[in-house]
Amino acid sequence: MSNDEKIIQMLSSIEQKLNEQTLLKKDVLNLNEACAYLDISASHLYKLTSAKTIPHFCPQGKKLYFKRIELDDWLQRNRQTSNDEMEKAATDYIIRNRRK
Repeated sequence: MSNDEKIIQMLSSIEQKLNEQTLLKKDVLNLNEACAYLDISASHLYKLTSAKTIPHFCPQGKKLYFKRIELDDWLQRNRQTSNDEMEKAATDYIIRNRRK
């Protein structure tokens, strides 16, 4: 790999990191930014919006916008409990509900 190729590769990496940082600073994202933020395709995001399973805004009936905070909440729904947490809850339940 030549020096020019290395420099171009490093600049591309820096540009990608700057774009990621920009997304984290914005409160409202457009469709492309939301796709990058969620790491999903535009067609999948369109399917989610048409099924009304993801919170979004469509102010004039054409362009879609998303609040980053709402996307974070949507991503964190349906949390799965770990085995350790289930065992602890079971132990706590048994201790609290012992027959006397």
